[in-house]
Amino acid sequence: MTAQDPWTVGGAGVIDELTTRRYELAGFGKPVGLGSRPALLIIDVQYRTVGTTPAAFETAVEEFPTSCGETGWAAVGQIAKLVARFRENGWPILYPHVAPKQNYDYGRLGAKVPGIMDIPAKGYEFVAEVAPAEGDVLVPKRHPSAFFGTPLVSYLVEAGADSLVVTGCTTSGCVRSSVADAFSYNFRVSVPADAVYDRSPVVHEVNLFDMAQKYADVTTTDTLLAALPEPAGR
Repeated sequence: MTAQDPWTVGGAGVIDELTTRRYELAGFGKPVGLGSRPALLIIDVQYRTVGTTPAAFETAVEEFPTSCGETGWAAVGQIAKLVARFRENGWPILYPHVAPKQNYDYGRLGAKVPGIMDIPAKGYEFVAEVAPAEGDVLVPKRHPSAFFGTPLVSYLVEAGADSLVVTGCTTSGCVRSSVADAFSYNFRVSVPADAVYDRSPVVHEVNLFDMAQKYADVTTTDTLLAALPEPAGR
């Protein structure tokens, strides 16, 4: 494999050579690139997923049980780079996010993760460093995928988006399910590995590897920034 192969980013230190070789032999993981007008999805980058200040995971979950701690804060810095470029280029930025939970939202998610039902109001605020600005699109959601039960596709069509850069959290949950759905809608999808985050590094890497093989190009933020197209009119 070369440094340009997308699967060299996801799976570091976790995926064994046998697994990698089998996917290679099957022909998985080929890069597809971005279109001419990408949209940026910033999924669930709220204080409930990183904490109000950077802290180790064991400390962060004392504030919000859904927090990923300092790993999330590291990703916020990378997401901020993408936000700056997308704003500069006039490309769409959308914020799929969990809305405050009500009693009638309990369902299966509340049964699996009861702590998600009692998040204080501060936890639902967007992290200031990458918060929405005028003209950005807010997409409240009740389930992991940003597409399930939301008008996200309609917003993307209206914005003329032909590809997606997906950031936020968690890699194994809302990011992965949104990436799979975006792929199913036939969007080109890129995931900057250092701009998504999870509470487990093993789970993070395994899901990056699997997304790179099946649904998305997985790279780093800096590599993606260098590969973004020039906006129309320049």
